[in-house]
Amino acid sequence: MKLRMPLSIAISLWLAGASTAVAGSATGSAALALAGVVAAHSPKLSPAEKKAVAAFFDGKTDIPYSGKIKVIADKIVCRTGNVDITARSCEVTFAGEKVSFRGREANELYATEAMAGVPSDGAAGSIFEGVSKLACTLDPAAIKDKSGGGAECSYEAGN
Repeated sequence: MKLRMPLSIAISLWLAGASTAVAGSATGSAALALAGVVAAHSPKLSPAEKKAVAAFFDGKTDIPYSGKIKVIADKIVCRTGNVDITARSCEVTFAGEKVSFRGREANELYATEAMAGVPSDGAAGSIFEGVSKLACTLDPAAIKDKSGGGAECSYEAGN
């Protein structure tokens, strides 16, 4: 009986660690880049929020926007081709509304996901990157402070 308790605790801890392995996060520069690329496509952000995120992503901090900005996406799936090297596409879902794009914009999101630590997966001539439950928070005051903070993202890798 005494042996079973430590074994069951060890198995529980191992399973808990395995289930959290799919969660991911990004902070600082990578988080700002991910939020910036996704925000440009979001139908849920106000024009003022989009303008502020774009300005921060462009290196400008002298903007009047002061509230925290949340960039949320339910799901992101990007695909590039390693056989058809011209194939690049992404589909982003914002609160049930899907936005699709190809080419340079898709490549930009794909590369930014990679920079933020999102793992890729390949099959049959395609390489996929995807996340679900993306939640980024930008704090303009902290970003303006230029101390490396003010941008955080969390996500679940894969779909």
